[in-house]
Amino acid sequence: MSGVTVVGLDAAGAPPHPALAPVLASAGLVVGAARHLASVPVPAGADTITLGPLAPALHRLAEAVESGVPAVVLASGDPGLFGIVRRLRAAGLPLRVVPAVSSVAAAFARAGLPWDGAAVVTAHGRDPRAALNACRALPLVAVLTAPGAGAAELGAGLIGWSRRLMVAEHLGTAAERIRAVTPEQAAAETWADPHVLLSLADTVPAGSARADAVPADAVPDRGTAGGMRADNQPAAAPAGGWALPETRYAHRDSMITKSEVRALVVARLRPRLGRLIWDIGAGSGSVGIECALLGAAVLAVEQDPEAGATVQANAAAHAVHVRLVTGCAPAVLADLPEPDAVFVGGGGVDVLAAVVARRPERVVLTLAALDRVAPAVGLLRAAGYTVEGSQLSAARLADLPGGSIRLAATNPVVVLTGERQ
Repeated sequence: MSGVTVVGLDAAGAPPHPALAPVLASAGLVVGAARHLASVPVPAGADTITLGPLAPALHRLAEAVESGVPAVVLASGDPGLFGIVRRLRAAGLPLRVVPAVSSVAAAFARAGLPWDGAAVVTAHGRDPRAALNACRALPLVAVLTAPGAGAAELGAGLIGWSRRLMVAEHLGTAAERIRAVTPEQAAAETWADPHVLLSLADTVPAGSARADAVPADAVPDRGTAGGMRADNQPAAAPAGGWALPETRYAHRDSMITKSEVRALVVARLRPRLGRLIWDIGAGSGSVGIECALLGAAVLAVEQDPEAGATVQANAAAHAVHVRLVTGCAPAVLADLPEPDAVFVGGGGVDVLAAVVARRPERVVLTLAALDRVAPAVGLLRAAGYTVEGSQLSAARLADLPGGSIRLAATNPVVVLTGERQ
């Protein structure tokens, strides 16, 4: 039984890897896109398959392996990075992989940027919202694009976020072009397919957004230089944890979701990379910030400009990117991008009605007044959501004179979770 050699052709335009010549010389079957087959000396006696639908190629490759015919698959860049290696492995084919410089590595190199802290995502063959939300959430993201899910579409979705974009077209060819654009400019252009999009967050200036009001112990657990986190994991769980004490956030008049409640709320929202979460009535921003620490893109809605400044300061202190929308819900919600989950920390039944009209997967709200529970449950159920709820009553340790300890009760809160059926 023979195997399949997968050879990457350099996205940066360098000559093929030296290993290509001997494997091509002995190949009985060569598979690749038309441009790849045209760029290498395919032996006269070898069969070729031009890639379109993958199923026929997989069938022929399996036959070649069974009959002992050496086979070569040509691919772009590093075929193990969102490439054909995954599909070949899933088909059970024995592989040897000879990678070249990937299009992502080439794009970062052309831009003169480090990328060890970048997240790499793809919009090819899947819903592009996950890639878009990664760009909204993280400071440094590379996106492998696809027709209809490229720089124009992603740029349109990033309007309102503080992002700079670099678009790399025709890498490694005479037509190569690298352009730095704003999201608005990207949305207005037509781009050559395929291309690589780099999304870079603008840094927050020191001393901006009431930074002096942020508690001294609100130390960020990820740095922003080059998108690099201190733990070298661009979208992993934060090393400093979540459900943080209220002292880690600037807030006024105790207008902050208590840590015990926040732990359940964040768990119910299920934040992760690729999801967009609305935090309505953000207050201090603690819920949205902890969702951002877990990799989600976050829109914080707050009608009080002073509270909004506190949200921005807290987000900067924890080194996450939260987009602030200042205005009164529900009116301000109309033009916001579609959420995956929504936390309603403020507002009445009209706000909840506007939220469920957008049909997010999950809606989480906290209520201190019992008379608001039944209307909220009824509204969610009428909109087709299954509802779970619980009351949280925490009692915290507190010191007494003489070294004794007592329990100090916090105000009870009802947490409701609606999940779309």
